[in-house]
Amino acid sequence: MKRFLILAGLLAASPALAGQPVTLKAQTLDSDGIVTLSDLFDGAGAAGKVTVAAKPGLSTVLDAAAVQALARRAGLDWPNAEGLRRIVVRSGADGVGGALASRGNVEVLTYARSLSAGEIVQPTDLVWGKAAVAPSDAPSDADVVIGLSARRPLRAGAAVSARDVSAPQVIKAGELVVVNYQDGGISVSLQGKAMAAAGLGETVSVQNTTSKKIIQAIASGPGEAVVGPAADQFRAARRTQFALR
Repeated sequence: MKRFLILAGLLAASPALAGQPVTLKAQTLDSDGIVTLSDLFDGAGAAGKVTVAAKPGLSTVLDAAAVQALARRAGLDWPNAEGLRRIVVRSGADGVGGALASRGNVEVLTYARSLSAGEIVQPTDLVWGKAAVAPSDAPSDADVVIGLSARRPLRAGAAVSARDVSAPQVIKAGELVVVNYQDGGISVSLQGKAMAAAGLGETVSVQNTTSKKIIQAIASGPGEAVVGPAADQFRAARRTQFALR
């Protein structure tokens, strides 16, 4: 009987342990440079005062999973039924961004901090800003450049260009790599020396350490490259990726 009462008490208490349901606002705006849960969610209540992030520019890009976890710790339940990966928070018309917006007439992605060559672009490295003219290859979606590697040093405040970034390098010039070929039941591997650095999905010249012949392969991972059907698949995927950009 005592065990039954304890179980009944736990079951009765379980709804109270659930977070307060909230919904993501149709427009996530901030007016003072500090993003809070009330800037993001309708129905946040007292938890709305919890700080999520600072917004140094006209906008900031937040990781949706991190926001969901923070909301849960604050007692809010956001199921993210849409499966969002990023949340873009822009300045309200009466906020900090209002004065800055008059300086330019084109909204572009800019770098929130300076990046060194080879650094991976993170969501917090990008903010929306205003410019008189946007680069011809300026991305309209932050996801296009997040996770890619800076080709050269990039200055904080500069407009983002697709030419600024490339796939992270997985092969270094001069290192030994394994080149794989697979087709049906046939599988062949050889070792060679990379003649140049290459990012994932990029073409790399590899010198066969035995025959000294140079072959063209596709970088498929750290110290690995492929030729044959697998290389064709990488090329097709890369063309699709650039078409989507």
